[in-house]
Amino acid sequence: MPLPPRVPDLTALDLLLSVIELGSLGRAAEAHGITQPSASSRIRHLEKLVGLPVLERTTLGSRPTPAGSLVAEWARTVIDAAQQLGAGIDTLRAERDSHLHVAASQTIAEYLFPRWLMSLRARTPGTSIALRSGNSAEVAQAVLEGRAEIGFIESPRAPKGLESRLVARDRLVVVVAPGHPWARRTAITLDELAATPLIHREAGSGTRTSFERAVTAQLPDWRTAPLLELSSTTAIKTAAASGAGPAVLSSLAVQAELASATLRAVPITGLDLSRSLRAIWPTGRRPTGPARDLYAIAHRPEAAPARA
Repeated sequence: MPLPPRVPDLTALDLLLSVIELGSLGRAAEAHGITQPSASSRIRHLEKLVGLPVLERTTLGSRPTPAGSLVAEWARTVIDAAQQLGAGIDTLRAERDSHLHVAASQTIAEYLFPRWLMSLRARTPGTSIALRSGNSAEVAQAVLEGRAEIGFIESPRAPKGLESRLVARDRLVVVVAPGHPWARRTAITLDELAATPLIHREAGSGTRTSFERAVTAQLPDWRTAPLLELSSTTAIKTAAASGAGPAVLSSLAVQAELASATLRAVPITGLDLSRSLRAIWPTGRRPTGPARDLYAIAHRPEAAPARA
């Protein structure tokens, strides 16, 4: 229900009470962190709404008129109620900020989130943080269903009902065992890659989706025919290193293996395997509290992985 047009705003009423308590418009202005001309302007506006003077200015300061005393008496009830409302809102925000549920795709959860978590702990040490890990489709579903306030995916775009923002860039890489014929090649062609069954993540994985989009952008008629489908990054690396076949993984996931030469990266001629890592949240509901802090940490340039 709309308020009556002559009801003053809370700041003007609070200022009036301060003037009466402190006995001076100047001291009240200082207490409220505003200039005296600004305080005078607010009181004049209040008097215009009331239709009567509410303060008498004297050489000794300011005191309420009879009408001002009545307005002040009524205002105290309003200001007390506003303070109770503010305290209640603060309690709700504290409860919200005490827990954070995050969902992240496996690559992000394993290779990026731990670093983000350290920064978030420094900002919000009292927040309890729960991480749900899965493929990008599962992460999106968790955010849509309200089981996570914010999610992080590897898919090129977010499903309907979710907003997304770029937080980092990554690159997929085709890896093989050191004894695989491709390990001795300086590069292979896109046609060779498309004709070879690969070890993949399961359907719904952001890694797989990004790879399939990259290939079909060059070869529209290509259809994937996986050699193996595995839901674990570790299982894929183990299978590839054992010589089962080439695998597609994030460069983040194979840094140690490439450094130790237990896996070899195979460049692909004419194929761009760079991709975006994205934060997601429900459409129209920007992250707040710790979720907003986590997004800001993930979005920082220094938090982004180096491009392979």
